[in-house]
Amino acid sequence: MKTGVIGLGLIGGSIFKRLKASGYDVIGISSSQTGDDIYSDYSKLKECGVIFVCTPMNAVIETLDKLSEFVSPDTIVSDVSSLKEFVTKKEYPFKFVPSHPMAGTEFSGYENSFPELFEGARWVITPFKNIDIRPLEELIKSMGAVPVYTKPAEHDKAVAMISHMPMILAQALFEAASKNELAMKLAASGFRDMTRLASSNTEMAMDMVELNHKNIEQCLLKLYSKIGELLAGYNREKLQEIAEKRSKMYDKNGKNVF
Repeated sequence: MKTGVIGLGLIGGSIFKRLKASGYDVIGISSSQTGDDIYSDYSKLKECGVIFVCTPMNAVIETLDKLSEFVSPDTIVSDVSSLKEFVTKKEYPFKFVPSHPMAGTEFSGYENSFPELFEGARWVITPFKNIDIRPLEELIKSMGAVPVYTKPAEHDKAVAMISHMPMILAQALFEAASKNELAMKLAASGFRDMTRLASSNTEMAMDMVELNHKNIEQCLLKLYSKIGELLAGYNREKLQEIAEKRSKMYDKNGKNVF
């Protein structure tokens, strides 16, 4: 089965490299990258059974519309953007299955992509129609990822809590600390880890906040409430409980085992 990947940034590049390394017949579509099996012509996708759309989130709808001119009704198309509900508002003449790999780094671009990015990662699939998604599942599993199934709206609420809100907090923390020269001189690994997401791709960050701001606002209110509860009852037993739960959430390689 031939597979297409549109957009060869960190995610798309990693999908392309992993499938190539695994022996799949895969082609990439990119306006900036060149190389074996990489083209700019969408007509090269006509024979693909599965296509991953890995463009920036603000270009996904335009890309899906463009694909409608080239692919067959039997083609499975899956965008991998970090929000899912906004892509379900239109009808497409192909089998559309939104998904989202829960993997990434603070870096962007094809030069920072690598085949092992999805190893052990959760890959959310949000089918909203009765479609046979087994070919898509096969590819996702072949990249070492673990499929997780949910509804688009539930996905967007969850990522607001564990991805989008933490990014904003990291940005705000860095901004606040940067006003204190001594604090910046003393900052070590704790501050480094807490502010890693402040280096997130700015285009992606803008898209996430614009499209998911209501869920993010709700998460911030929940966090503010939880901070108040925690400080009001700050004690050794509660801290130990939190520490034990957190210590069991990831394996020695940093993969979520919850």
